[in-house]
Amino acid sequence: MNAATVLRRLPWWLAAAALAIGCLIWIYPFLWMVSASFKTSAEVFTKGLDLLPDAPEWANYERAWVEAEFGKYLLNTVIITVCTVVVVVVRCAMTGYVLARHEFRGRKLIMGVLVATLFVPAGYTIIPLVDLSQKLGLLNSLTGIILAMSGAANVAAILLYFGYFRGIPKELTEAALIDGAGFATIFFRVMLPLAKPVTATVTVLTFLSTWNAFFLPLVFTFSRPDLRTVSVGMLAFVGENATDWSGMAAAATISLLPVVVLFVVLQRYFIEGIAGAVKS
Repeated sequence: MNAATVLRRLPWWLAAAALAIGCLIWIYPFLWMVSASFKTSAEVFTKGLDLLPDAPEWANYERAWVEAEFGKYLLNTVIITVCTVVVVVVRCAMTGYVLARHEFRGRKLIMGVLVATLFVPAGYTIIPLVDLSQKLGLLNSLTGIILAMSGAANVAAILLYFGYFRGIPKELTEAALIDGAGFATIFFRVMLPLAKPVTATVTVLTFLSTWNAFFLPLVFTFSRPDLRTVSVGMLAFVGENATDWSGMAAAATISLLPVVVLFVVLQRYFIEGIAGAVKS
């Protein structure tokens, strides 16, 4: 390899090295957390940045799953997350479809109000949410948490569907109408299947936000600890005088596995959904 070739490729090598270092810095906290889940509580502090434990402590996972009842919290989180994702996908897809494909009075006003809700902090709505849920008898229940989590504006999801549906030719809808299809048939059997990439994107985003939610599940489960989610369940490792850091790391690793699996499965559709909506 001559000097000219080396000089020509040097910027690419430097860029690759910089990206590799950036990726390592980015992923290191996750690797450290997984490593800490196999250490003793003393090793978490004495080992520092060293990722290798002296001997794997599998008892940390047993303690997190059995003693801290993390299996129960994981089941609660799965139920809440799956139900919330289904409600959000159907509601946001239908809203985006109506706003994108139908002209009616007040359409621009609705879009403006939806965008305005982006500037309202989530914490400002917690008091009316709790008050309404209490009056409806939904406080301290999984149903109440699901409705509270899925009842947000979800403006980003609506705009993703809006952009995608707006780019679909109107001839498809017109052909379905000629064949005698109604609104529900057109939406569920024609439009929604075409929006699979956006649905995957909304599924991932909603899954992440619901799975990692802390404040709302905490407020809704004050008097029902058995209904806690994995995020709130982390409090079980914080004692009055000490914190079980290795057990907490094991619980955090368990809670992250479903998120990683979901993203690996849907990553292709996730990227297509973002690109398709932006392009539209």
